[in-house]
Amino acid sequence: MSDELVHLEVRGGVATITLDSPTNRNALSHRLVADLERQLAAALTDDDARVIVLGATGPVFCAGADLKEQRAANEAGESTATISGRAGGGLPGILSTIYHSPKPVVARVQGPARAGGIGLLAACDIAVGVEGATFGFSEVRLGVAPAVISVVLLPRIGAAKARELFLTAAPFDASEAVRIGLLNAAVPADRLDATVGDYVDALRQGAPTALAASKELIHKVPAMAMDEAFAWTSELSARLFASVDAREGMQAFAEKRPPRWAQREEPTR
Repeated sequence: MSDELVHLEVRGGVATITLDSPTNRNALSHRLVADLERQLAAALTDDDARVIVLGATGPVFCAGADLKEQRAANEAGESTATISGRAGGGLPGILSTIYHSPKPVVARVQGPARAGGIGLLAACDIAVGVEGATFGFSEVRLGVAPAVISVVLLPRIGAAKARELFLTAAPFDASEAVRIGLLNAAVPADRLDATVGDYVDALRQGAPTALAASKELIHKVPAMAMDEAFAWTSELSARLFASVDAREGMQAFAEKRPPRWAQREEPTR
């Protein structure tokens, strides 16, 4: 589709999803959100895609809400559910899909991000940005709050830093984003693709079921009581050790060759 605002390309086991609405700084318009939902769903169901990379065109990664569209909706008395959310969809659905994706998701941040745009990269497993990128939560200065994105941001940067950044709306640079855990790495622009590629190559060496299970551990274990966590992780570990991927991984290790992972296996749950 030539008029789509989000593109998907699957090549070499990598699904690259690209926001392509540079005229409004890749803002989260209704059209862009709908396209992003569709392309995420396609990437997750494509057996050839082992890793997902989320990037953007133009100088800005994502400016957050499309304020022009939001103002028009307010004046017309229409719903702004794209940002505030609807059950299972809109921005909340996208953030949840990325966060819970069984396939690792890497953010390629080629420029500044604000508000909801920071939510997108925070939902990813790994985020790499250029050194010149800046970030900021401008919501309070617009009369709103970083409500939906707080769900994925608070586990990533913690409450103490969120208090400062949410309440002051002060912008911060890529080095600070690395320091607080929002970015995994900040690199010169000419090293961005190589660094993203290094992460992707490392992720592709992991077994699909093992990667999905590792994400599940990270999400679930912190909320469990110790006895519950040991019981659940013991059961999960037993299933993984008996899996097709585990048998292949151990055989490949013994034979000193790269493993040949199955494209799809039973879920770990």
